[in-house]
Parts: sequence; structure tokens; C-alpha cells
Amino acid sequence: MRRFSTVPFSGTKEQEDKLVSWIEEHKAMPGVAMPALQHAQEIYGYLPIEVQRIVAEKLDKPLAEIYGIATFYSMFTLCPKGEFKISVCLGTACYVKGSGKVFEKLEQTLGITSGECTPDGKFSLDACRCVGACGLAPVMTINDEVYGRVTPDEIGAVLAKY
Repeated sequence: MRRFSTVPFSGTKEQEDKLVSWIEEHKAMPGVAMPALQHAQEIYGYLPIEVQRIVAEKLDKPLAEIYGIATFYSMFTLCPKGEFKISVCLGTACYVKGSGKVFEKLEQTLGITSGECTPDGKFSLDACRCVGACGLAPVMTINDEVYGRVTPDEIGAVLAKY
């Protein structure tokens, strides 16, 4: 289930101008909605309703159509990502070794669930299917740092580093 962000939207006029300029330049392109949303996500980092409204208005399309695209494709996110992006592998090897419990401990500790960001913008949490380190199962990453053989009891100490 997708959730909406608890972090207030903080887009700038410069970001909006950049998006509007791109849309005006590419408006006539067939199927422009998808690339417009991709470009918007590059600019803002995610697609809050405020950004979806800009895209809908500038493309003269219903907001429901833009929202439909943004929620259908997994490459789009409606919530911002944190300064520290946590990803827990829930692939077979990691799951069998306890990554589900690691994920639950992170949800409890951070007060968020998959796809969400903490209100202070510090952490975001996602599940993934494989990071290619099955021999270190269960595995989680924080940005580019890999943590192998992690247990729920270690979560507090790992997060304290950040």
C-alpha cells in the first residue's frame, strides 16, 4: 500500500521553473506524461501531489491520469527519500536468515514503514529483493554501506552511527 508523505512539501520556485520549462519544450512529444514525471522526479526527488498538479496543468491532462501513472509504475515514489536511505533485503536467502524481523525492528524504531521517510527527513526505509550479498544474509544497506549478518538487536547501534 502506498502512503503519502508526512514530510511537508518544500519545492522551490527554481525547481518549478525548471520543470515548467522542460514541459513547455517537450509538450508536443507523444506520450509526454511519463517522461515529464521522470524529469519531475529527477528535479524534486519524488512526486508529491503538488508536483503532480503542475505536470497535469501544464500538460492539460486530468490530475487523475497523472496520479495513475505516478502510482502504477514502481520507479516513481510519492514520498521523499531520507538523507540516509535504508534498504533491507527480503529476498529468499535473507528472509530465511531473519531479514523480516530486521525490517520489523527498523519500522518500530523509526516509526515508519516501507516507502516512508521519517518526519525529520533523516531516514527512509525500503525493502528490496536482492543486493547480491547472499553469503552475508541477512543484509541491509544504508546509502552505500552494506551491513551483513545483521540482527534486530543490532539496529539501535547501527542507526546511532547516523
